[in-house]
Amino acid sequence: MVANLVEKAEQLREKTIARRQDFHKHAEVAWTEFRTAAIVAETLAALGYEVLAGAEVVDEQAMMGVPSAAELDRHVERALAQGANPKWVEKLRGGKTGVVGILKGAKPGPTIGIRFDMDANDALEAEDANHRPVKEHFASVNRGAMHACGHDGHTAIGLAVAEVLASLRDELSGTVKLIFQPAEEGVRGARAMAVKGVADDIDFLLGMHIGFNTKKIGQLACRIEGFLATTKLDAVFTGVAAHAGAAPEAGRNALLAAATAALNLHAIARHSQGPSRINVGQLEAGTGRNVVPANAVIKLETRGTTSAINEYMCSEATRIIKAAADMYDVQVVIREMGGAAGAENDLCLVERIERVAEKLGIFEEIMPSCYFGASEDCTYFMERVQQHGGKAAYLMIGTELAAGHHDFRFDFDEAVLPQAVALLSAAAVELLQQ
Repeated sequence: MVANLVEKAEQLREKTIARRQDFHKHAEVAWTEFRTAAIVAETLAALGYEVLAGAEVVDEQAMMGVPSAAELDRHVERALAQGANPKWVEKLRGGKTGVVGILKGAKPGPTIGIRFDMDANDALEAEDANHRPVKEHFASVNRGAMHACGHDGHTAIGLAVAEVLASLRDELSGTVKLIFQPAEEGVRGARAMAVKGVADDIDFLLGMHIGFNTKKIGQLACRIEGFLATTKLDAVFTGVAAHAGAAPEAGRNALLAAATAALNLHAIARHSQGPSRINVGQLEAGTGRNVVPANAVIKLETRGTTSAINEYMCSEATRIIKAAADMYDVQVVIREMGGAAGAENDLCLVERIERVAEKLGIFEEIMPSCYFGASEDCTYFMERVQQHGGKAAYLMIGTELAAGHHDFRFDFDEAVLPQAVALLSAAAVELLQQ
């Protein structure tokens, strides 16, 4: 069976590469993945999956950092012009671009979920001839959107896994649930799907990323630690404008409130139970040197090694922001723009995946440990599954990179695609043969 799965993945190599390059060429950023999600839904349906999409799998109230309705409509029209199936696009309206494919095996058994993120980065792709996507004519045609993290590869891997598992339906005991998530960049999308309950019946959840801390083909990391819970906040201060020379006392200075908040946020006492982070990355304020500033915005993030530590940092940040606004008698609105939970891989599941990887014989190195040191909102699904008694693990599958993640010259060695397909398919088969 294992050798057969490697062969099946290899047979899909060219199709998977072509899909990856198509998604790369038609990159779509968070909550605007109308074409990508429509292709995913259409492909899953053709393979015999029950397909849920849009409001069926995305909770509108839990969506974070969603573009305006006018912007969403523009992206819908672009997706349709670029060949998206109108039937599926209609279901995805409002930015609800999540898709879930469900495949029931021939016999009863557990449910395995595998999560794939679909969105691109807000980035301008390199345009010089030495950049392989330019040279081979699959660079992004959607200016300002670029797959600079590998999610085009993740989506293509997910569709190939769907095809492999559909061909094995009669041999599976249990249910396959493939989760195609929007808006991972900015950690905005997973919570809206997790809150909707798409992972609540999952016994085993797998997430994955190509590259990152696995930097060469044939490298695999299953023992990953160091997921940082995070919250992304915008604080919008509104004061009263006034002539800075003639009537300064009539003004209410939003800039000073924002600056006071920014300085004091970095003075939050650190938590005794583990590392924490805070960063004010942007401050915009004022209109002119002789006007008391009536408006200001700060954009910040908190992080912690656990959800509890991050919640402490976020709570303290909120308190300080409100106190700074009170000090200068201005109004403030705090908006949550993104977030991710803390998480840990379940060792018993990791050990099973490592045994599967060893049997496949396609990995030269299975790393003994790997520190993540960043945030990834797959953790919302992991936390939800674990809270319901299931097991979860996040994997990294190695590939050489042309440049680092989120770099405008990002590209990866596509030899990783069939390796990832084989591993995830074999893991699903292993977990559904109890």
